[in-house]
Amino acid sequence: MESPYEIRRATTTAELTAAQHLYDGPAREEWAARFLAAPGHLMLIAYAAGAPVGFVSGIEMLHPDKGGEMCLYQLAVAGEHRRRGVGRALVDALAAVARDRGCYDMWVGVDTDNDPALATYRSAGARDDGPFSMLTWRWSRA
Repeated sequence: MESPYEIRRATTTAELTAAQHLYDGPAREEWAARFLAAPGHLMLIAYAAGAPVGFVSGIEMLHPDKGGEMCLYQLAVAGEHRRRGVGRALVDALAAVARDRGCYDMWVGVDTDNDPALATYRSAGARDDGPFSMLTWRWSRA
């Protein structure tokens, strides 16, 4: 059976802003443009009937002694499309990009009580590296 979902890399600000209903807040045109212009930043969007129903964003990070690794920055799927394999397909697609770019691994930070995200990532082959602390410096947004 053919999947009703198509996954494509976003290459325009229009594609990024069209998916803003999946984000935590509204997209800003200038931030979308900066995202697209930033080396290593990418977003894959899942479409059903031409409409965005999910996305995964990633950031390829480089270090002199490690090479490249992919950070899965955020994953979201519209409520009515959850538990249909969209999240898993998006994670798999980002992993394929990471492998194509020569990244040695891919990682994601997940809240320990986010059972749906943990299940999605584990089903895509991720393993738990154990607990860690995330410390944040916060500044106001421009």
